[in-house]
Amino acid sequence: MNGKPVFAEFFRYWLRLGFINFGGPAGQIAMMHRDLVDARGWVEEKLFQRALGFCMLLPGPEAHELAVYLGWRLHGYLGGSVAGLFFLLPSVALMLFLSWLAVAHGQVPLIAGLFRGIAGAVVAIVGQALWRIAKRSLRHPVFYAFATASFIMGYALKLKFPGIVVAAGLMGLWLGQVRPDIFCPKGVCEPEDIVDAPTTPPLRHVAKVLAVFAALWLAVALPLSLLSEPGSVLPTILNFYSKAGFVTFGGAYAVLVYVSDMAMRLGWVGQEQLVLGLGLAETTPGPLIMVTQYVGFVTAWNHPGTMNPLTAGILGGLVTTFGMFLPSFLLVFAGAPYIEALTANPRLQAALTGITAAVVGVILKLGVVFGTATFWPARLGGSPDLFALAVAAACGMALWRWNTGVHILVLAAGAVGAAWTLLG
Repeated sequence: MNGKPVFAEFFRYWLRLGFINFGGPAGQIAMMHRDLVDARGWVEEKLFQRALGFCMLLPGPEAHELAVYLGWRLHGYLGGSVAGLFFLLPSVALMLFLSWLAVAHGQVPLIAGLFRGIAGAVVAIVGQALWRIAKRSLRHPVFYAFATASFIMGYALKLKFPGIVVAAGLMGLWLGQVRPDIFCPKGVCEPEDIVDAPTTPPLRHVAKVLAVFAALWLAVALPLSLLSEPGSVLPTILNFYSKAGFVTFGGAYAVLVYVSDMAMRLGWVGQEQLVLGLGLAETTPGPLIMVTQYVGFVTAWNHPGTMNPLTAGILGGLVTTFGMFLPSFLLVFAGAPYIEALTANPRLQAALTGITAAVVGVILKLGVVFGTATFWPARLGGSPDLFALAVAAACGMALWRWNTGVHILVLAAGAVGAAWTLLG
């Protein structure tokens, strides 16, 4: 191990990573592992794996939380803040531009064709993500039951995502007590050796972190509430996404399931807009759940009140990102000193395993919803969109056969959609 880097070198690394971290959570985690463990030796292998396990326990985007944690380990709270912020900022700017392009010029035939191609690619990407998560999560026949039950609860019974998560966590907790062999070899969960663990602070550390982040949230929420006109959607957006950051266990696609359910229930966006938002997020660096910024932008654009729609959209997007990602910083900074106890707790691991298995079912539900919106769009009166079907099939082949980069695939599908429109 080469030791802790000087801050200037550390800063330059995260600044650069923010512009090149394409590939969604799996690609971003692999990139950080290659750079920080293999190439630079700033982080030991066991520490990286333990940190990843800790971030998987948390709700919200695991790749972003891993960046915050690694920054914290290398340069304290300033390091965690730098790593987390620069992981996000380039994608914040790009998504604001793409969101404006979609809502302001999405009806232009060439742009509409581009987005039509992207929608077909998104369905294939969700399908591949479902396959990968299922292979990793459904390690025992019992977990197939978890996934099936969660799909039925979400798709057929229309239950809300937080309720499904709570039910799966409680069932996993109970199952870990009566059948520990399902979760651990020979029924015994033994923690690994501790790797260079910092001294565990007293629990008042958590209270201090909570107080700081409560002050940060209020510094945005109070002016937003006081200055917004009656009935403004902006305070509602902030409250919704601030809550989402605390309940969306299971990674980026779990976040998307929760947001899509609630956004459509509230009438903020439609299914086709959500598919497009995910496609735009796939083309930019940064966390996949930057799709939520698109949803916030569109929501405020559609409900601007007395503001200019563009101003409302920008504020809606920024407020969404603030509410969505502030909990990630809070949870990492509050829980990081206790990582050894958290990752070695078999009860917590059992609950998380149950939740992760249930997430497979809700992602399947998301894929069905997205597939229906893409392949049988309302604009065609229920007739199938054969072009979107062909794009999805081709993208699926490229993903499974050649492991094509997701952002390259989305851009190529968009180009094909634009060309098809010009030729048609």
